[in-house]
Amino acid sequence: MTTESNTLTVSIVGKDYQVACPAGEEQSLREAAHYLHTLMESIRSSGRVVGLDRVAVMAALNVCNELLQSKSKHAEAQDLVNERVQKLSDRVADAINENKQMKI
Repeated sequence: MTTESNTLTVSIVGKDYQVACPAGEEQSLREAAHYLHTLMESIRSSGRVVGLDRVAVMAALNVCNELLQSKSKHAEAQDLVNERVQKLSDRVADAINENKQMKI
């Protein structure tokens, strides 16, 4: 099974990059490139980081930090959902048991 792929040109901090992109994901890639461009421009304009390679590393660290925070929040939310589902399941089981006992 082959996946169709397109080549897309994105511009990040004044440089163009040819990037392979799965069909149908072009808009997502453009948004990601724009996000990275904006982040790198922000880091570069702060004047605290010199050199495009260092700016790229700082941007990558920022994106990784955002990803890890998002994963942590997702895991916490999933734990809360699992806990609530378990409580509801327990309540349903209790109600069924009470109903069975009332019929006896």
